[in-house]
Amino acid sequence: MMADHLALTSQLSRFARMLDQRDWEAVPSIFAPEISFDYGEGKQHGLPALLAQFRKYLDYCGPTQHLLGSIELQIDGRTALTRSYVQARHQGAAGMQNRFYDSHGDYIDHWEKHAAGWLIVRRDVRWIMHRGDPGVLGIQPVQPSIG
Repeated sequence: MMADHLALTSQLSRFARMLDQRDWEAVPSIFAPEISFDYGEGKQHGLPALLAQFRKYLDYCGPTQHLLGSIELQIDGRTALTRSYVQARHQGAAGMQNRFYDSHGDYIDHWEKHAAGWLIVRRDVRWIMHRGDPGVLGIQPVQPSIG
């Protein structure tokens, strides 16, 4: 059981570094091919859609740092559930290096143990707060409607 605990937390650490290093080839070593996920934009499926989700924002911005903590684990044989807080800092790219966008939330991950190790088969993200300039990620600010 302790080995599984260590393997799961190691996978979460690998995920955060994968994002920050833009190591897109590592995605299949952390997520199952049949992954379903919701990053707050509706439920999606499959590794190509997940990779597109990551690249949509991270290929646009400059350096990032994803910090995961307060990890809760429930292991039941060959399946597991983890909940981890995420703090993600995004710095602007060329011409926007002085701007930042921070996201804070909760990753809820469902895992299965495969021959190659633990892989996430479902991820739900619950964003708690955002702060800063969304233009850092290529997001246009929402203008309040009048009337």
